[in-house]
Amino acid sequence: MKIKKKTLLNILLILFVLSFFVTPLGYYSKIALMQLFSAAPKVVAVQEREKLPFYNWTLKDANWEFFNFERSRGKVVLIDFWKSWNLPSLPELKGIQALYDDYGDRVDFYIITDEEQAPVEAFMEEHDFTFPVTYQFLESESPVAHESTPRSYLIDRRGYVVIDQEGIADWDSQRVRELLDELLKAP
Repeated sequence: MKIKKKTLLNILLILFVLSFFVTPLGYYSKIALMQLFSAAPKVVAVQEREKLPFYNWTLKDANWEFFNFERSRGKVVLIDFWKSWNLPSLPELKGIQALYDDYGDRVDFYIITDEEQAPVEAFMEEHDFTFPVTYQFLESESPVAHESTPRSYLIDRRGYVVIDQEGIADWDSQRVRELLDELLKAP
C-alpha cells in the first residue's frame, strides 16, 4: 500500500501537534512561545497611579526568617507573585532574573511565592535562578492584589504603582530598563 504525499504530511503534522502534549519538546516549546509572544508590561498612566495603602507587610526570606516590607519604603521595588508549577511563571522569571542581574543592587526584588521551601529551592536550582525568593506569610495582609499568578508590580520611590501586570510579561525589555533607569534617577 502506497501512502500519498498529502496523507504523509497530515500524519507528520498530527505527530508534531501531539508532541506538544506528550513530550518534553512540547513543554519547552510552550515556554519558548510564551517568551516570544510576551510583551513588555504596560505602564500605568501617571494620573491613574495609585499609592500603596501601607508598607507594614510581614514576609519570610529564603532562610524562613520574618521581615517587614517597610524596609523598602523610599526605594524602587519590583514585586512578582509566582508558583513553580505554573508554566507561565517560568518564562517571566527568566526575564526577571536578567533584570536582577543588572539592577539587583539598586532595586528591591520581591519574588514571592506561597509554596513550601523544598519545591521552590529545587525549582530555583533547576533553572539557575539567583534572585532572592520571598515567601508569603499568609496571616499578613498584602498592600497589593495577588489572586492570580504571575502577577507583578513596579513601585516607585514615593510608593506609587507604576506597573500593575496580570499575566506573563517580558520584564527583560528595553522599555522596562529605561523605566527603571528613570525611576532610579527620580528623588
